[in-house]
Amino acid sequence: MRRIRMGVSVVASVVLAVSLVVRAQPGQNNNDGRAIFRFDTYGDEQLWTNTLRMQEPIATVSPAIALSVGLKVDVDALPTNIVQALAAGQVNVNDPAVTLQLLNLNAVVGVIGKVTGNARTLQTVGITCALCHSTVDNSLAKGIGHRLDGWPNRDLNVGAIVALSPALPDNLKAEFNKWGPGRYDPRHHIFDGTSIIPINTPSLPVEIPPAYGLQGVGFETYTADGPISYWNSYVGVTQMGGHGSFSDSRIGVTVTQNPDRVTPELPALLAYQLSLPAPAPPAGSFDPAAAARGKDVFDGVGRCSTCHIAPTYTDVLSGPDPKVPFLHTAVAVGMDPGYANRTATRMYRTSPLKGIWQHPPYFHDGSAADLMAVVNHYDTLFELGLSPQQKADLVAFLKSL
Repeated sequence: MRRIRMGVSVVASVVLAVSLVVRAQPGQNNNDGRAIFRFDTYGDEQLWTNTLRMQEPIATVSPAIALSVGLKVDVDALPTNIVQALAAGQVNVNDPAVTLQLLNLNAVVGVIGKVTGNARTLQTVGITCALCHSTVDNSLAKGIGHRLDGWPNRDLNVGAIVALSPALPDNLKAEFNKWGPGRYDPRHHIFDGTSIIPINTPSLPVEIPPAYGLQGVGFETYTADGPISYWNSYVGVTQMGGHGSFSDSRIGVTVTQNPDRVTPELPALLAYQLSLPAPAPPAGSFDPAAAARGKDVFDGVGRCSTCHIAPTYTDVLSGPDPKVPFLHTAVAVGMDPGYANRTATRMYRTSPLKGIWQHPPYFHDGSAADLMAVVNHYDTLFELGLSPQQKADLVAFLKSL
């Protein structure tokens, strides 16, 4: 069957219409939190286009390469004939022109590109929250499917993508290339609207966390530096490069830009993120009888519920003042203190467990490859003396959450 180039011959009659529909979705320019999460760059083209010049390498990247570094394609943003062509293997995924068409259709999750000249020239590029905190269900092909907002994109190699920038020095590219898939270091540098400023070295990347199941958690990051809107502000301004303002004297970071395009969006963004439930475990993914026994271990000899308090399965709000997070030192939980020492609290939060089955590896640094490794870590640290059967049952319970 003839392979086609997804260009003018295929989509000329639909690109403009679909592009206009996607870019003008209801609420995209008001306080619709989902539209903000998916499509608002906050003006971060000032980083990705003006400073990093990412439009230059992206214009030469094929869909196959983009998918290989973890970028995802939203099948619902594609016209029916393109979906059919993809399913039939008729689209040349090695053609960079196809990448531009996908950007023109707003189909690359978390990446917003302005394409002109009959979809042949990429003028600007920016990113949204969905880049790191959404994936797809692979319903059409690996990396192509329906959006799963809030799911951490553990395939996304942010470091390798940024290292494509023609504006970065070789040593910084080498640092970013060390991160690997699903990892990012939000304490390595900041962007002040003009320049990338290093704040800590060497880099200590952490696992991209889920943005689902946060209702009632209160402090949603590994070190609980602040509630979710604090973190959205920090990331939106200093990491994504949005045109806005952020200040925290505890970490010595202040960025001021007017107008502030980030802060006004935070309430709606918060509401949407808190509406995202943790995904239920897939059918048949755990043994219910073993999980029932594992709950007894969790609440009993395993002492897990001491810190992982239901229903949120964290103790971060268990202190006397709910505005102050209850935290643990690195030594107390057997963690490397390096990343915490670069944060405002210098301690770690007890991670909530809902949906934990979905996002291995575990701990902030990914040092536990699977849930058994997590159980073994605490069995050794706290000298619990769990039997192999108790450990297996405990893993089954964790998979059931």
